[in-house]
Amino acid sequence: MAGLTDPDLLFAAEGRALSIARDLHAGIKDLPIISPHGHTDPRWYALNEPFPDPAQLLVVPDHYIFRMLFSQGVRLEDLGVPTLDGSPVETDPRAIWRRFAEHYYLFRGTPTRLWLDHVLEHLFGIEEPLNASTASRHYDTIAALLQRDDYRPRALFERFNIEVIATTEGALDDLQWHKTIRDSGWQGRVITAYRPDAVVDPDFEGFSANLDRLGEIAGCDTGTWAGYLDAHRQRRAFFKSFGATSSDHGHPTAETANLSDAAAEELFNRIRRGSDDERERKLFRAQMLTEMAKMSRDDGLVMQIHPGSWRNHSPGVFQKFGRDKGFDIPTRTDYAAALKPLLDCVGLERDLSIILFTLDETSYARELAPLAGVYPALKLGPAWWFHDSPEGMRRFREMTTETAGFYNTVGFNDDTRAFPSIPARHDVARRVDCAFLARLVAEQRLREDEAHELARELAYTLAKKAYRL
Repeated sequence: MAGLTDPDLLFAAEGRALSIARDLHAGIKDLPIISPHGHTDPRWYALNEPFPDPAQLLVVPDHYIFRMLFSQGVRLEDLGVPTLDGSPVETDPRAIWRRFAEHYYLFRGTPTRLWLDHVLEHLFGIEEPLNASTASRHYDTIAALLQRDDYRPRALFERFNIEVIATTEGALDDLQWHKTIRDSGWQGRVITAYRPDAVVDPDFEGFSANLDRLGEIAGCDTGTWAGYLDAHRQRRAFFKSFGATSSDHGHPTAETANLSDAAAEELFNRIRRGSDDERERKLFRAQMLTEMAKMSRDDGLVMQIHPGSWRNHSPGVFQKFGRDKGFDIPTRTDYAAALKPLLDCVGLERDLSIILFTLDETSYARELAPLAGVYPALKLGPAWWFHDSPEGMRRFREMTTETAGFYNTVGFNDDTRAFPSIPARHDVARRVDCAFLARLVAEQRLREDEAHELARELAYTLAKKAYRL
């Protein structure tokens, strides 16, 4: 029986470009995986317990999957997605899996289909397409394998050839699972990243209480501007002690500000008292991006800015199910004007690394590539989230390389919660880059030896360098 994935997946259909892409991919396909930013659960690696069942592993935690099914009328409750108030949801994993399999056709042509087919074939040895009639057989095969020791999280980490993976924790997290990993003696490298959204965004739920808790944890007076900033420094140092090399910032916009110390302190005091002025709250978020950049200049953490998502677009879904349930929607994003205050402050720093991501592809050639192509502090993150697809990756290369080149980008990161899909995502990125490089060689725009060197850089070396790993 033919497999679900083809050896020439995503390469040119024929000719010299196909031959070159094959050679390039053969040279990098087995390189270790550098996963410098993502959202897998450190508890998995800490406890190393078997994954519970196919539904809990592949369906319930993956918003790429359930947002598509929800768009076609499948209730989140019927997919086992937990509710905030504890109201009933489907708990039978076979029923959840069957419902998913019955709707698998919805993913035709999507990157999710590519990843899942790769997981089914290469991780679980399944070459038969998933649908309603094969659902039970697939479930039984996967469930049986998940009970084996070589399918526990640490074994899969090693099988996937992951050299390092970064999880992402909030500023108030005690990092207990990272401590458990460190104390266990296991050699797998799992590090954290500092995500301070809950204590820099006045619109984040429980913001005032979050600042109180930040002060308690850090031993600082977060009722004052100086104490608040010092609390961030303390927490960043704590995260660095557990391997963090980066911070991550998921702001609604890329807007930054560079207020005087006195003006920043006055703004903080108004925010701390609970200002309901939207302009002040936006200004505070903008100022805090610049403050975080200045801290990165001082402590060496790479700064990632992930702006432009209208998070929790549906209040009904947010109130019932909480964050990260598929209702984060891309918005138009300005970078040239929005980042100027930050860049005026630190943009020329050669030892600072700020990685920019976007959900607004119109900004690639117009703003992002020109900015990263001249400011020493800036690098471009790969095609992200909704654009983490073959088409999105190609557009990224086509629209940024002409101005920023390859070396002002940072390779690939998978940015996923779906642990089993990590090898698939990296393979897709490697194939797309090999196809792009092969085209440049075929068009006489790049020497073949340079393409082989670049293929390795894009798959492995650039991410290591950019994230200081």
